[in-house]
Amino acid sequence: MMRIWYDACTGKQVRYGVAIAKRLRRLGHEVVLTTRKHPDTLPLAKYLKEDFIVVGRYSPASLLTRLQESAQRIIMMGKLFRDDVPDLAIAHQSVELCRVAFGLGIPIVLTADTPYADTVNKLTIPLADALIVSEAIPRRFFENFGVTKIIQFKGVDEVAWLKDFVPSEKYDYKRPLIVIRQMETRAAYALGKADLTEMLAKKLSCIGNVLLLPRYDSHVRKGVATAKGFIDSLNLAAYADLAINMGGTMAREAALQGTPSIVVSTFKSAHVNEYVAKKGFPLFIVDSSQVVDYAKKYIGQKWNVKEKLKELEDPVDMIEKVMKEKQCSKQREN
Repeated sequence: MMRIWYDACTGKQVRYGVAIAKRLRRLGHEVVLTTRKHPDTLPLAKYLKEDFIVVGRYSPASLLTRLQESAQRIIMMGKLFRDDVPDLAIAHQSVELCRVAFGLGIPIVLTADTPYADTVNKLTIPLADALIVSEAIPRRFFENFGVTKIIQFKGVDEVAWLKDFVPSEKYDYKRPLIVIRQMETRAAYALGKADLTEMLAKKLSCIGNVLLLPRYDSHVRKGVATAKGFIDSLNLAAYADLAINMGGTMAREAALQGTPSIVVSTFKSAHVNEYVAKKGFPLFIVDSSQVVDYAKKYIGQKWNVKEKLKELEDPVDMIEKVMKEKQCSKQREN
């Protein structure tokens, strides 16, 4: 049996961590899940009925607060594992996990899907023993950071929690329902980028009922219906008639369930979105000026993508394979 640590910094990473933990626990391993206080993490962890150890918080007010909170998390994590060091650390590029695991001599397995996130890539990838990424992203993007082992799979990260997902909730929102996810404006890779979601929400109100999913607060926005409290975005993506995003995760979650999804082209090197679209899922990458036209064309349509989804590889299979290799190596050493 191995003791494995996963750190989740965002809501997406909570879903990823839970999918990984379920698999590895079935194989008889112990999995320790950590996260930070963040608008997306704790409500989702509670909803998924998983116990995460809360270590530190998300504080993006300034570069200094980011640095201070990251440093504090590193110290707290070091103390957490001082007397019982894990055998393996896994993360979707958690900066703090990488620094602590490297310092304590714990092998690191990373997943990644944002080649444009230069800051996080520089702070995590060089420390990884293995990097597991979609074949959608050219290897050169990660080789430049000095990683020694890159494993590519024929799919995208979201397959890990969508492969066996069955929508379980219905909502009382009026149809047709257009769900818009606010841009991750405080992420390092998004600094200086314009968030067009509120503007688009107002424009789209003429063709459907628009629901804005905020990332940081649920204050009332004039002329825009804003979700209050926690809503499971995965169920909502299945229920919606159209999903609109400026990043990718919810857009891919919607498209992989057959809900038409529009991504406003904001970031360069969005290979994963392009990959999903080329595979025949209803994901459309457009300029902001084209959103309304595409929305009118595709709203309310549903694609049957069950067979296409089955054809994609689950990255957790790759993680399991690497974990078994590390386990064999550990046994030989002992």
